[in-house]
Amino acid sequence: MYDQPSTYEPDANEHGSRLDPVLARSWLLVNGAQFDRFSPATRSPADIVIVDIEDAVAPKDKDSARDNAARWLGEGNTDWVRVNGFGTPWWADDLEMLSKTSVGGIMLAMVESVDHVTETAKRLPNVPIVALVETARGLERITEIASAKGTFRLAFGIGDFRRDTGFGDNPATLAYARSRFTIAAKAAHLPGAIDGPTIGSSSRKLSEATAVSIEFGMTGKICLTPEQCGTVNEGLSPSLDEIAWAQEFFAEFERDGGEIRNGSDLPRIARANKILDLAKAYGIHPSMFGDDPDHVSAPSDTYHY
Repeated sequence: MYDQPSTYEPDANEHGSRLDPVLARSWLLVNGAQFDRFSPATRSPADIVIVDIEDAVAPKDKDSARDNAARWLGEGNTDWVRVNGFGTPWWADDLEMLSKTSVGGIMLAMVESVDHVTETAKRLPNVPIVALVETARGLERITEIASAKGTFRLAFGIGDFRRDTGFGDNPATLAYARSRFTIAAKAAHLPGAIDGPTIGSSSRKLSEATAVSIEFGMTGKICLTPEQCGTVNEGLSPSLDEIAWAQEFFAEFERDGGEIRNGSDLPRIARANKILDLAKAYGIHPSMFGDDPDHVSAPSDTYHY
């Protein structure tokens, strides 16, 4: 069943990186050296498109990839860019170029300390920064990185992290690392962390990997091809069963008078609200909810999904 084409049909507003990055699920990397791929990427189901002028680009092609990003953004596009890490020969030139554009945000590679984020934020004020943590050194400092002024979301650079540590790719092996990302993001009041990419074209493998992301509380995932985005979006969205549960819960709650009945009602109200709100944001059958889904207010400390 996993290898069948996805039946998920995203709302048209998702295309071209027009979803709020706070809620973005699929973060599609596009090789900055291949300008002809930029436009097709923005027509894909990707929530966010990232022109990659870092890991995907050989050192000899860095300048041309940066020029491609400048050209794309100069044409009025507001997509994101993955820039080279602090301390590399290209970091300053990347930021200088972007400071003259309307870039939507940046993914900063190889973040290992607070300074990497804060120094980047000084050069690009008011531009959201996804801190891509990819090493043991970065993981040890992830709490401070999450709290740094300028950090918008955290992302897990799995490939480089495994190369740095020698870890395998078994979910149990990486459980500690993923947990650290989620806890650090929550403690710093950031949106959910973004999980690393899955290599390969198997829909089943990607679905299973996305389920692992959910299990560890991560709400986004890096994608390497446009074809991966639909599967990731579907996996990181509320399911139809969850939506049905939320509707049924509120119907039951209202039938019982709309008053808190016991201690379990507060977390269930929070979860049901979050499911319906996300479903609307992602354009999943909005007609199911009607004009008034009977949301009930819940304290912020129980507002989770």
